[in-house]
Amino acid sequence: MIYVVIIFLWLSINLYLILGGADFGAGVVELFAKKDFKKRTQVIMYRSIGPIWEANHMWLIIAVVIMFVGFPAIYSEMANHLHIPLVIMLMGIIARGTSFTFRNYDAIQDKWHNLYDLIFTYSSFLTPLFLGIIAASMVSGSIDTNANNFLDAYIFSWLSWFNVSVGIFTVSLCGFLAAIFSLNTVCNPEDLTVLKRMALGFTFSTFFLGGVVFAVSIWQNIPLIDWIFRNYIGYIAVMMATLVWIGVIRLVNNNHFRWSRVLAGGIVFCILVAVSYSHYPNIVLFRDESSLSLMDNAANEKVIDMLAYALLGGSVFILPFFIYLMYAFNKQNTRSAQK
Repeated sequence: MIYVVIIFLWLSINLYLILGGADFGAGVVELFAKKDFKKRTQVIMYRSIGPIWEANHMWLIIAVVIMFVGFPAIYSEMANHLHIPLVIMLMGIIARGTSFTFRNYDAIQDKWHNLYDLIFTYSSFLTPLFLGIIAASMVSGSIDTNANNFLDAYIFSWLSWFNVSVGIFTVSLCGFLAAIFSLNTVCNPEDLTVLKRMALGFTFSTFFLGGVVFAVSIWQNIPLIDWIFRNYIGYIAVMMATLVWIGVIRLVNNNHFRWSRVLAGGIVFCILVAVSYSHYPNIVLFRDESSLSLMDNAANEKVIDMLAYALLGGSVFILPFFIYLMYAFNKQNTRSAQK
């Protein structure tokens, strides 16, 4: 049953990065939109993220619960050494959620909406930035379990050029997802032209920043290239991501937006496979070259069994309603667009 739990953990992380990433990316797209297009961007993004806004953090909650219940030793190490970026990320999630609600459902339109816009856009930038930093910190060997001062234990455990470069790449990836996902909800030709240009811009910036991550890893002696290309799974995943990336560009240029959504999610899937496969079952790599394994640091067998049954049973109830939620919102958006 341990493998059932690990599969659910990996899938929840993958879905959170795709769906939650598209949600965060809505604010990123709005942040980088031209001034005269920002109001139109707000309307488009509001319509686009509707299906995932209601339930995207469910995947994060599932991942946290799996770590807390199934792998408490790993959870405690992460919460200890990475508590500062974790708190910042959680504050960003709360700030963007409340600002999004107030600016879209506040009955009075006044100057407060300018503040809501600022909070939404900049928290949408900071949240995936620190999400990427946390993910990179877990595998870059920057966590020093033998640190004897505050800076080494709680600041430089996550603050490094490589970790920050992964964080910036994650921001661009979220903007890419949001821009691609939103194209299918746009009917106005002028809006579509501008948003297509932004989608392609995020597509190329994500590809470029991915190269920056590799360059920084070489500079900081982090064997990222070996991790990905020393096994055929990682190599195939990178090749697939590149081919899918080219496919997304062609689909966007040819106005085939529904399939571009699927391929955009496929890119994220391939990236996670390429990065995580070589480490499995290790999920945290420390500076002293020790690591934490999902297999060696799992809870006792009875806890894992009960967690697996709960996840399997819960998915039977949650997934059909989640799919229906996506269908209902997309149908509503289609009717709104036709009007």
